[in-house]
Amino acid sequence: MPPTDHQLLGTMTEAVHAVGALLRALDLPPEPARDRDEFMLRFSAVDEPALALMRERLGPLLPAAVWADELDTRLPEHGEVWLADAVDGAVQLLQGLPQWCVSLTLVRERRAVATVLHSPLLGETCTATSGGGARRDGRPMRPSVKRTLDAALLGTSQPPGIAREPEAVRGAGRSLSALLPKAGAIRNLGATSWQIADTAAGRLDGFWQYGTDDANLTGPALIAAEAGLAVTDLVGQPWLVGADGFLAAPQPLHSLMLAAIRD
Repeated sequence: MPPTDHQLLGTMTEAVHAVGALLRALDLPPEPARDRDEFMLRFSAVDEPALALMRERLGPLLPAAVWADELDTRLPEHGEVWLADAVDGAVQLLQGLPQWCVSLTLVRERRAVATVLHSPLLGETCTATSGGGARRDGRPMRPSVKRTLDAALLGTSQPPGIAREPEAVRGAGRSLSALLPKAGAIRNLGATSWQIADTAAGRLDGFWQYGTDDANLTGPALIAAEAGLAVTDLVGQPWLVGADGFLAAPQPLHSLMLAAIRD
């Protein structure tokens, strides 16, 4: 009998913790890379062993599942996929900044069914299963109870490929201009996935992003929804893989953010 999603979550968490320990033990260069080529070499030296460890731990569990890096950017309509980002926020890690995490999601029929985010530096782990709730270190995640934008701390980010989406670039600029005068504060605090988890936990009050970013949004969207956030695209429809925008916030703030963006 195949393992249940809840059983898989435990093994996924163990694998992500092992990857986090590996990354923390790496002896990184003290100075940032001087150019893109050097950055990519350093990234490969970090990412490849971390991803190999994740595959070693998880590969035997679901032999028929494919890994997202074996696919085109579009997730398949059917079957199971491991969506893994062994170093989510690699730019921050290689710059000596703390805003990075390990991200792992099991996708079935293009929907996340189990996800784990782990911040080795914070020592925190966020998990969710479809219909099973969202937890940080085993405790249910509780979103913000704020009801006005002028008291809200909002997060935002950009997908890695936003340069290929000129309309998303323009939308990001317009939305920032619309929300800046209304929000208490707006920040980009590093890894997209962890910002969404922080929104699910009430550390941030809302998060939005323009552009298609399935790799960074699919798992965190499950955490956000299971924590009780409204999770949509930027026209207010339920967020689905392939959407060109993302918005997650408690319902009162979600409506206010969406209205400001659309106006």
